[in-house]
Amino acid sequence: MNPNRKASELIKKKEDIQNWNARRASQKRKYKTTTKAVHDYVVLDFETTGFRAGADRIIQIGALKYINHEQTDLLNSFINPERHIPATITKLTGISNDMVQWAPTIENKIDELLEFIDDLPIIAHNASFDMGFLYALDNLEGISIPAYTVIDTVKLARKKIIETPNHKLGTLADYLQIEHDAHDAIGDCLATAAIYQYCTL
Repeated sequence: MNPNRKASELIKKKEDIQNWNARRASQKRKYKTTTKAVHDYVVLDFETTGFRAGADRIIQIGALKYINHEQTDLLNSFINPERHIPATITKLTGISNDMVQWAPTIENKIDELLEFIDDLPIIAHNASFDMGFLYALDNLEGISIPAYTVIDTVKLARKKIIETPNHKLGTLADYLQIEHDAHDAIGDCLATAAIYQYCTL
């Protein structure tokens, strides 16, 4: 077989697997969503190598725990995606390949994240994105992701904040005049928590 043809077939096969994983991740909906206000919760955000859950990989976990709306704990970790981080993602997030070279893989960090969340509800901005990446890990290498309750601050903000042209995290942070370290997982968590509390308190 022509080496170029063989290479192209391997690439095509890899793309098919990635696309299947992405579709599989998007079809999985193990969690339930709610808009019911809660006082105790974990705010979660992932930075990733791209935007396709199941095909792309997590490169940073950010999680903040709130009890009675007061921050009580923090989990922040770079993750080695075991693949190249595209230059566009490095430009967006500031996370380079060198920064994650010695970081744990998601398989070695997921148990710590699940223990951190415990049985608390998860709050995220555009939650389907983060949940897609979280549940793409379900049933991989013995990993089991619980059926969490999830609150999406995009949905809350659309009802509560009608003055903004859109409900992107940066737009809402500007509207609320809060500092926002955009596309850093902890920075996004802090902004998301502020939006949640504005919309519910």
